[in-house]
Amino acid sequence: MSQRPYIVGNWKMHGTRAMLTEARAIDRGAERLLKAEVAIAPPTTLIHAARREAGLIGIGAQDCHAAEGGPHTGDISAAMIRDAGADFVIVGHSERRQDHGESNTDVRAKAAAAIAAGLTVIVCVGETGAERDAGQAEAVVGAQMEGSLPAGEGVAERITVAYEPVWAIGTGRVPSIDDIAAMHRSIRDKLVALYGEAGAGVRILYGGSVKPDNAAEILSVKDVGGALVGGASLTAESFLGIVVAAAEAAST
Repeated sequence: MSQRPYIVGNWKMHGTRAMLTEARAIDRGAERLLKAEVAIAPPTTLIHAARREAGLIGIGAQDCHAAEGGPHTGDISAAMIRDAGADFVIVGHSERRQDHGESNTDVRAKAAAAIAAGLTVIVCVGETGAERDAGQAEAVVGAQMEGSLPAGEGVAERITVAYEPVWAIGTGRVPSIDDIAAMHRSIRDKLVALYGEAGAGVRILYGGSVKPDNAAEILSVKDVGGALVGGASLTAESFLGIVVAAAEAAST
């Protein structure tokens, strides 16, 4: 691999200050596994504390608002996230798209705001089970990318794409290796179409029931540049098992 695999833990709506011990343990483990790039996205309430406790790994947010500020009760701007100590933000996760009705246009605006604030961005895309069963998976993901990825000079260097089939998130179900390979190849082609040569260097993560016992096989697939990990990132033991698999994959 030309880049280190990027392993990102999304803690979702989990975590109080007691979980900072897990963040510290992940940070210590990552120090020994330099062939992988490691990051976590804790809830917003823990970003500042996690940054202080874990100085070696990336710390990110799980969402941001598209506006710099204003009358948006309960929302957090990209500038606020950066001020709290984060260096990246996840946007467009399927749980945001489904639970909050976020459109591709909304996701694109958030991504652009995050980049403008100096953050890097992980943009999530993925199809539902019904869309895959209908043979529409690649078309759906391609349309999400066209609508969700911001354009502009130098933008490709600030973006990572995370492919998370909605039907695999938290279910224990994982697409076949052939299906993962086909989708990541399709995503790569779309990135090159959108960004030209720069699109060839954008990392593509796989997410959806990634665990220590399946990570090595998934990460060995061409164009899989890392993993976006949900439940398995909540403890250092399980998350570092995935990081170890990534580091080993990078060595082969």
